[in-house]
Amino acid sequence: MSETSPDVIQKDRKTSHTAVDTGLASEEDAEQLAKLGYKQELKRNFTMIEVFGIAFSIMGLLPSIASTLAYSIPSGPAGMVWSWFLASMFIFIVGLAMADLGSAMPTSGGLYWWTHFFASPKTRNALSFLVGYSNTLGLVGGLCSIDYGFALMLLSVVVIAKDGNWAPSNGIIYAVFLGCVICHGILASSMAKIMGKLQTVFVVMNFILIFATIIALPVGMASKRNDAQFIFTEVSNLTLWPRGWTFMLAWLSPIWTIGGFDSCVHMSEEAANATKAVPYGILMSIGSCWLFGWILVIVIAACMSPDLESLVGSKFGQPMAQIYFDAIGKKGAIGLMTLLFIVQFLMGLSILVAASRQAWAFSRDGALPFSRYIRPISVRLGHIPFRAIIFCVILAAILGLLCLIAPAAAQALFSLAVAGNNVAWGTPIFARLVWGQHKFKPGPFYTGRFSVPVAWTAIIFLVFGTTLAMFPVGGPNPVPSDMNYTVVVNGAVWLGALTYYFVDARKWFTGPKITLNLDDLSESQERAIVDEGIDVKAESGTQNVPLAKEVLKDG
Repeated sequence: MSETSPDVIQKDRKTSHTAVDTGLASEEDAEQLAKLGYKQELKRNFTMIEVFGIAFSIMGLLPSIASTLAYSIPSGPAGMVWSWFLASMFIFIVGLAMADLGSAMPTSGGLYWWTHFFASPKTRNALSFLVGYSNTLGLVGGLCSIDYGFALMLLSVVVIAKDGNWAPSNGIIYAVFLGCVICHGILASSMAKIMGKLQTVFVVMNFILIFATIIALPVGMASKRNDAQFIFTEVSNLTLWPRGWTFMLAWLSPIWTIGGFDSCVHMSEEAANATKAVPYGILMSIGSCWLFGWILVIVIAACMSPDLESLVGSKFGQPMAQIYFDAIGKKGAIGLMTLLFIVQFLMGLSILVAASRQAWAFSRDGALPFSRYIRPISVRLGHIPFRAIIFCVILAAILGLLCLIAPAAAQALFSLAVAGNNVAWGTPIFARLVWGQHKFKPGPFYTGRFSVPVAWTAIIFLVFGTTLAMFPVGGPNPVPSDMNYTVVVNGAVWLGALTYYFVDARKWFTGPKITLNLDDLSESQERAIVDEGIDVKAESGTQNVPLAKEVLKDG
């Protein structure tokens, strides 16, 4: 390796000094981002613990388990318990594969950036385009499913208070959902400067709810708790599928719950020491949910009614509400369900923050419709992508209209997030293994010789999870009201994105753009960008670079 002269080193720090002088980032973080072709535009407000916090908050362990009990209860208590343990183990392996990439190349648009970097020249633009759209839809679908779950939980409190003598219509559910989405948009825009600090509060709230449930349920069911044989060996089947497949469908609960870890990647450009904060945030959030989620489902299995059909068909509209009611009565159920929907609300706020960063990064590279309007950063609100937040809110409000069709259509919001994100997570890992392994340069976190087998295991699991998300939960030959609409919605997005690319976008979408200023692009940074796979040419002292224009700023 040739030595670098002091003059070049000094010149190489221009971009990082710009970021430091404006208080956006440290020199190290700004230089790391410059190697990927981007200048620092967002403020790095998030520490490693806060990056973990936003992922853990999005997962919202107990609210997510409560929202997806309809997937796991039909397989019986043993199905609930062991599906959680096994699925979480494979999700952790996916997290390891993503942590390798996140440590090496931390950028907000990481998933589609990595895809473009590792894929073959013939496929990179199309695959990058597909991943960007699938990831954006998956995150907004996650926002929809979280806020739909919030609406059901809030309304279940009303149903409990009315002793089950009232049931909300689909219109009322959508109205609550829409109000929740709008509130998230307002809070994500107005509280940006303290959003990192709030993640610590959100994590504490999650653990308060977890420990309250772990204590309250066993105490309330002291004389009626189920024994260990029931918890760990009793398998049921409340569907028309074979018993073994009903057990596999129970995996959808942990797969959906532990599905927000890619938010760490999307917060890369707002994280201090991102090469370490991103991978450890991913693994800490998955590991915490694996452990505490397993404890929770064991406690729920120990304290729930053996009459599983009464839970799935509860008059309160939520199996968890029925479990609370049976254990601690009306007032206790109202209290814990209130805390539950509050934590669920916080989940939605955190995932909107992550989704908006993905939408902003994708619009920065000109790939979304109306990118020039979505892309500007608001300095007045704290260097945040305000318009990207509004874009995600509008898209969520449109997707949420599925609530008005039927409960089965609304359930597509859950598997929509699973399928969309699985494709987005798996494609860059696959591209690295098949086309770009020789280009991979590990970051501070690296799984070493296990990296390739870990990545292949992750791919197999993600393909399985995507297939699983397409199945009707109740059984084969569904009627329209029981249909799983995920294949329709995701199929339309994937086919639409590829059609859009080959008909029009292939003429102008060339992958991630360089946003470094011409004056700030030094010789050594130019070489680093070439090493990262972005085409930079210098002719007669003039840099002929596919540079994006200076970021427009509103506010």
